[in-house]
Amino acid sequence: MKKQIITGLQAGAVFGIVTSFLFLIGFTGTAATLLGKPAHDYVFRLIPGLTAESYNIFNLVVFLSLMGIWAGGRGSHRQVEDANNLGKALTGATTAGALHGVIVALLAYLVGVLNLAHVQMTAYLAQLLPDAIQLFLLGKAPTEAAIWLFIILLVSGTIGGLAAFYLSKPGWRKSLLARWQGLRGKVEEQPNLQKLRSSRAFRPTVNAALLVALFVVPLGIGQYWNFTLGTVGIYVLLGLGLNIVVGLAGLLDLGYVAFFAIGSYTVALLTAPAPQHLLWNFWVALPIGIVLAALAGLLLGLPVLRMRGDYLAIVTLGFGEIIRILSRSDLLTPFNGGPKGVLDVGGPNFLNGLVSSDVSFLYLIILAVFLIIFVTRRLQNSRVGRAWEAMREDETVAGAMGINTLQHKLMAFAIGAAFAGLGGVLFASRNQFTGPEDFTLMVSINVLAVVIVGGMGSIPGVIAGAFVLKGLPEILREMEDYRVILFGVLLVVMMLIRPEGLFPSSRRKLDIGHEESPDAEKQEGAQK
Repeated sequence: MKKQIITGLQAGAVFGIVTSFLFLIGFTGTAATLLGKPAHDYVFRLIPGLTAESYNIFNLVVFLSLMGIWAGGRGSHRQVEDANNLGKALTGATTAGALHGVIVALLAYLVGVLNLAHVQMTAYLAQLLPDAIQLFLLGKAPTEAAIWLFIILLVSGTIGGLAAFYLSKPGWRKSLLARWQGLRGKVEEQPNLQKLRSSRAFRPTVNAALLVALFVVPLGIGQYWNFTLGTVGIYVLLGLGLNIVVGLAGLLDLGYVAFFAIGSYTVALLTAPAPQHLLWNFWVALPIGIVLAALAGLLLGLPVLRMRGDYLAIVTLGFGEIIRILSRSDLLTPFNGGPKGVLDVGGPNFLNGLVSSDVSFLYLIILAVFLIIFVTRRLQNSRVGRAWEAMREDETVAGAMGINTLQHKLMAFAIGAAFAGLGGVLFASRNQFTGPEDFTLMVSINVLAVVIVGGMGSIPGVIAGAFVLKGLPEILREMEDYRVILFGVLLVVMMLIRPEGLFPSSRRKLDIGHEESPDAEKQEGAQK
């Protein structure tokens, strides 16, 4: 019982601190808004006299209850020998809920008293506006609000402990899995379905239908969503390039944004009316931007690719910052526009018509993504790709087997840089502008997060990572202020729950399985 109380206290303290932190940065109000957004119109039609304040308070109670349930579930965590002991599970859950409630209640009371005393807390924490404080207090006085918050978190913690206790029992999960497998087996055994799947035309037909849908959907989703999907597509290009460097060759590059910037500035300076007044055709500037980015990858790689690990990461990080600082330099302002950037970047023309609409540019980005996917697949399945994977696993052994590691590293850097240059060309041309603020360190971090979250070495993983990290934040615009925090939380959660990524390559999945197998054997031995 003592161990269970300690577990509950730990969970309650952690969740109390986390909930308090979320309130202090204003996230609790944002979460309440997001929870109520899907059913907002329906609820207000169903309840005509409902006020916006009452609805927001209800949604905040739901959010706090979910946090309490989570805390109670963690507090009820128990040892294997206590798996069937409901009393111990409830003890841990109740302890977690009580401590969680005490911490949040004390914070609410303190903030409420300071607010009544007209203390300007926004001078210290910008999100602590009077409306946000009143929402957190559930529209009540500080003492009454503290009591209600304690009760909500205590009750929800107990519910979370009960849910965790019964959901952790393997019986219902095995039964549900057996039913699902049985239903799936019956469906797959259908003669017509088997005949259809064995047909030679099945896969080409499905792929053709997906392609048609991919090119038809942009016609009906509007300008905003086309622009958002275009941004996702550009990050797919960047992710595929960095995937070659990091996922296949195993080289950590934190200055990848530099090649993106080179492609953008190349097309801008060659096609814009100022500052160089060249006004070249986009299709001429496109290959030049790709080639210059690839040359930059080679020039960077020659002196630094003999380094490994953290040393290589630091050097590439410095290169990316050098490019960003140069783009903002007053000395180069007559050449590249300086901090103001370059306006009126030229776009592609096709059949004597300018490709300027978001739909047309989205089609162009989709074609570029397909081209890069085709090139990446051919490289991955070639001798070069196998050499990259051998270097990633063990560079010393790869060199001993006759692989010219420096040459293959340079190839990976150059090809990855070329892909980034293509993304930069399309980015600047679509936006008709490019400037130093588009090429910060966060761009490199975002692209690296796309590769890690999606799955290193996996093309479907890069696509999924781009949609999760660039598409989802565009949908949830209310989360924009917390994007960096959410990135960090997502990366930590991915490392704990699914370190191989959302859609890992078969090799990466095998490596993670080998790393986890010794621990699994120890746990099985302890259970026996």
